[in-house]
Amino acid sequence: MNQNEYRRNAYDMIYLISCAVNNKIPDKTRVNNMNLEKLFKVCQTHILTACVAYALESVNIQDHNFIQVKEKAIRKNIILDMERKKILDCLEKEHIWYMPLKGSILKDWYPKLGMRQMSDNDILCDNTKRKKIKQIMLDMGFTCNHFEKGNDDSYFKPPVANFEMHNALFSLGHVGHLFEYYNNIKEKLIKDEDNAYGWHFRIEDFYIYMIAHEYKHYTTSGTGVRSLLDTYIFLQKFDSCLDWKYIDNELKKLDIVNYEEQNRILSKKLFTGKVLTEQETNNLDYYIFSGTYGNVKNYIEHDFQKFSNGSKMKYLIHRFFPSMNEIKTNWIFFYRHKWLIPILWIYRPIHALVTNKTKLKIEWDYLKQHND
Repeated sequence: MNQNEYRRNAYDMIYLISCAVNNKIPDKTRVNNMNLEKLFKVCQTHILTACVAYALESVNIQDHNFIQVKEKAIRKNIILDMERKKILDCLEKEHIWYMPLKGSILKDWYPKLGMRQMSDNDILCDNTKRKKIKQIMLDMGFTCNHFEKGNDDSYFKPPVANFEMHNALFSLGHVGHLFEYYNNIKEKLIKDEDNAYGWHFRIEDFYIYMIAHEYKHYTTSGTGVRSLLDTYIFLQKFDSCLDWKYIDNELKKLDIVNYEEQNRILSKKLFTGKVLTEQETNNLDYYIFSGTYGNVKNYIEHDFQKFSNGSKMKYLIHRFFPSMNEIKTNWIFFYRHKWLIPILWIYRPIHALVTNKTKLKIEWDYLKQHND
C-alpha cells in the first residue's frame, strides 16, 4: 500500500487501540468501512494486532487473522511467564542477582491478557556471571543465538520462548548519556522483599528507564506506536502518584527532557482522541512509519548524521574501521585479542554481503544521494 493508505490504516489501528485500552465500544459504521486485510498488515508491523483484535471482537467482528494472533499472544505470554519463573528460580539457586525489565512488567498493566504482545523477555543480571548464566540457560534447554555481543545475550527455546539476558542496560555506543547514567545501575535498584536475589526499580525510575529505552530506539532506527501506547498505559496507572520533580531532575541528567515531554503529551492526546497540532502530527508520522523496532533507513540516516559530520568519506571510515568502544561492545573476542582486529576489518564486510544484502543496498542507495 502507498504511504497515504498506510497512514490511513494506521489511524484506524490507533482508533481501535484507544477503544480497547479505554474499554469503549468502537463505532460499528467506522469499523465496517475499514479494510481488515490492510489493517492487519499495519497492526503486524507495530505488533499491536492482539490489542486491535479485542476491539474488533467488542463489535462482534471475528476475523480469523486477528483472532489467531490474539490467541498466540495469550499463549506466548503464558509460556514466557512460566519460563521466566524457572529462570529466576535457577538464578536464585546460583546466588545471581537479577531484575526483569520493561515489557514483562508492563504487559500486566494492560487491561487484558495478551493485549500487549511480547517478542521476548529481558532480564538484567549480574554482569560478572555471564558465562554461568549461559550454562544455566543451556542446561534448561535454550539455544544461544548470540553471546558476548552487545549488552545482552540472546537465548531461545521452542516454541516461542525468547529471552535476552542483559549484562548492562545500555552500551558505550548508545546515544547521549545513557551508558554513563546507567553504568552503576545497582545504586538505583530496590531489593525485592519476597526473594533473595531479585531487584526492581522504584516506579519513577521504571518510567525514566522506559523513556530512555524508547529514546535509544527513537534516535537510532526509530520506534513505533506501541512505545506511545506503553507510555499511555503507564501514565494511566501511575501519573497521579509520581514524583515529577525527581523525574525531571533525572531526565535533565540524561538530556532527554524534551523527548519525554513530547512523548508524554503525544501519547495522552493520541489515545484520548484529542486533536493533534501540525507538529504532533508530523511526529506521529515518524512513529507510524518506523514500525515497532524502527527501520533500516532511519538507522542509516541517524548513523550518517552521527558519524559523518557531512562527509561521506568519514562515514565510510567509521563503517569499515569501528572504534575500540564498538569493538568492545559488539566483537569482544577481537577486543580481547587486539592483534586480530585487522581480520575483523575484512570479516565484517564479507559477512554483511552474505547475510545482509538488503541493508547494504539501502545503505549504498542512501550514500549515493549524498555528496561531500
